[in-house]
Amino acid sequence: MLRAVIIDDESESRTAIANILKNYCSNVDVVGEGNDVASGVDVIKKKKPDVVYLDIQMPDGTGFNLLERIEDIDFHVIFVTAYDQYAIKAIKFSAIDYILKPIDPQQLIDSVEKLKNISPRKNQLPDRLNNLLQNRSKPARIALPTLSGYRFVKIEDIIRCQSESNYTKFFLQSGEEILVTRTLKEFEIMLRDDRFVRVHQSHLINVDFVEQYIKGDGGTAIMSDGSHVEISRRRKDLFLNSLI
Repeated sequence: MLRAVIIDDESESRTAIANILKNYCSNVDVVGEGNDVASGVDVIKKKKPDVVYLDIQMPDGTGFNLLERIEDIDFHVIFVTAYDQYAIKAIKFSAIDYILKPIDPQQLIDSVEKLKNISPRKNQLPDRLNNLLQNRSKPARIALPTLSGYRFVKIEDIIRCQSESNYTKFFLQSGEEILVTRTLKEFEIMLRDDRFVRVHQSHLINVDFVEQYIKGDGGTAIMSDGSHVEISRRRKDLFLNSLI
C-alpha cells in the first residue's frame, strides 16, 4: 500500500485527487493533506509518505521551495499544476512526472502505475529533484534516462542527437555517446528553444556547433565533431534561418 500526501492550496483540487485515488487506486491510501508550503512540510515530516502530489504555486511559496526544506527526500514527487510553460519545462528537463489541471483521472491513475516496484533511491529521484531545483530559472542541465539509470548533462555540451528507432543517441563535446530511452521527437520539443533544430527525420543538431554548410538538394552540415549531417530539403530553410 502506497501512502500518499496531497499538497495544494485549492481544496477542490485536493478533493478531486483524493476521490480519484480512492475510487480507482486501491493500492493508495491518502494519509494527509496540506494547503501551503508550511503545512506541506509539516505533514510530510509527520506522515512519511511514499508519494506526494504537489502543487507548484501556493500562497507562501512554491512546490520547489517546499522541496528545498526537506532534508532527505525519500518519497516520489508528482507535480500537479495549471499550465506554466517555464515550470513544466524545468520539470521535463529533470524527467519528473507531472499532471496538468484540471485533473484528468486517467493521468492520475497512470501516475500510480508508474510507481509500482520503483523506489525513489533506485530511480535517482533525489538527483533528478536536485537537477530540477538548479533548473528553475532556465534549464541548464537535462536528465537523460538510459538503460542503467539517469545521466545529467549540460545542454551546452550536446552537439547533436540521432534517432535510433525508439531510442535517441546523444553526442557530446567530450566525444562521449549516450543512448537514451526516449524518442527524438520528445527531445525536439524540449530543446527547440535552446538552439536545437530538427534538420532531418533522424537528426536534431545544436546549431552552435555547425562549422560548415555544404550546398546541395538539402545540403550537409559539418559539425564540430567532424560528423556530416544531412539536411532534408523541406527543412533546409528552417536550418539556414537558425544560423542567422
